[in-house]
Amino acid sequence: MTHLLPDRVLVANRGEIARRVIATCRRLGVGSVAVHHAVDAGLPFVQEADIAHEITGDVPVKAYLDGAQLIEVAKATGATAVHPGYGFLAENADFARQVVDAGLTWIGPSPDAIRTMGDKVESRRVVAAHGVPVSGGADDALASVDEAVAEATRIGYPVIVKASGGGGGIGMAVAHDEEQLRKVFESTRSLAERSFGSDRVFVER
Repeated sequence: MTHLLPDRVLVANRGEIARRVIATCRRLGVGSVAVHHAVDAGLPFVQEADIAHEITGDVPVKAYLDGAQLIEVAKATGATAVHPGYGFLAENADFARQVVDAGLTWIGPSPDAIRTMGDKVESRRVVAAHGVPVSGGADDALASVDEAVAEATRIGYPVIVKASGGGGGIGMAVAHDEEQLRKVFESTRSLAERSFGSDRVFVER
């Protein structure tokens, strides 16, 4: 099978992550575009790319999360593909869709796959439907602590309360009994909302 390489890739990330993508582009003979906030202008990844373009934001993270700005830079610099690295917008299905809709190549899972796998409740349902074993737990997000207690009673303690939209270990708490579960349920929902913009949680054996 022949794989067509893009002429130039915009790397929608920073630091060591961006350096690795840029190095791979160079090895493959593909051009690279580094985007950088002003505070990162002197970092190695900016110097190592074929093209460097400053992006703006009140704080650096806002610049790297500004999908519309990144797509504008890709078009302005002649990039035909976007590589998100990991973190930032790498797991943002809406950004992936915007890249594709802009006529650019998205280097990563499809927007639909990102959306499905970004929600643990939905991803558990999808893989279970395809015969993949999943650990005992709720088949849907839990709306109240009483639902959580009922589910934990059904599957048995100890249980872990997980943020459906979470990642990196954020939004998880272990409960060894009903008393602990009642204590951690609302705090986990609150942390999930603050961290991921969704308070959907479930329990798992």
